[in-house]
Amino acid sequence: MKDNPPRVFVSYSHDSAEHKEWVLNFATTLRLRGVDVVLDQWDLKPGGDLPHFMESHLDSSDFILMICTENYVRKADSGEGGVGYEKMIMTSTLLSKIDQSKVIPIIRQHGQKATPTFMASKLYIDFSRNEDAEYAYDDLLRTILDAPLFIKPEIGTSSFSTAKEKPPQRTADGLREFMASVAKTYDETSSQPHIYLSNLFRISPMHRLSIDHYMKEASERGFVSYNSTTLWLKDDGRSYMFEQGLVEL
Repeated sequence: MKDNPPRVFVSYSHDSAEHKEWVLNFATTLRLRGVDVVLDQWDLKPGGDLPHFMESHLDSSDFILMICTENYVRKADSGEGGVGYEKMIMTSTLLSKIDQSKVIPIIRQHGQKATPTFMASKLYIDFSRNEDAEYAYDDLLRTILDAPLFIKPEIGTSSFSTAKEKPPQRTADGLREFMASVAKTYDETSSQPHIYLSNLFRISPMHRLSIDHYMKEASERGFVSYNSTTLWLKDDGRSYMFEQGLVEL
């Protein structure tokens, strides 16, 4: 929280004595909770220039709170603001001169929750139900005092490695699957430099025709040699198994 309390200007329409009293109580609550509220009922003397009062405080305030009632929304949308103290509220023309990111609509309607047309896309805080006022004050004060309930966590370190660090393994790589079957057959059936094809056919999950195909490819690449009954693993085949992680050194 800042050393100096945030300064807030309250804009509202003088709909009735009851509404003016609600606004006064609303502003009083904010001041008692650490917010420097500017309100005409405190800061504007009889005979004062209301448009000048609004414009000067709009520029110097950290936030502008728009108390949206049906009457306020109608006047703001129509741009009313001439003769008469009650009609001299903040209009779309006046609001367009300030930073709209500072404006927070406050809903006081008890039916349709509406804001002026030029504020329609902004999130509002709902004060329409008196029984929920404390929840609404909490949302509003956390925004004004820059004290969010939840803090966005830091971004963690990626657990993925690049292809240069570890080549991706394709499950559809038939040659790799064939060599994995060869390694498993050696591990389970043989302590000799060779394995029997009958054992390879039994252990491998591959189709017999796929084994024949990839056994020929492995032979052409110098990984294995074979005859009608027996298969021998060559040095290049061992290196391939180590590189692919099929066998750990």
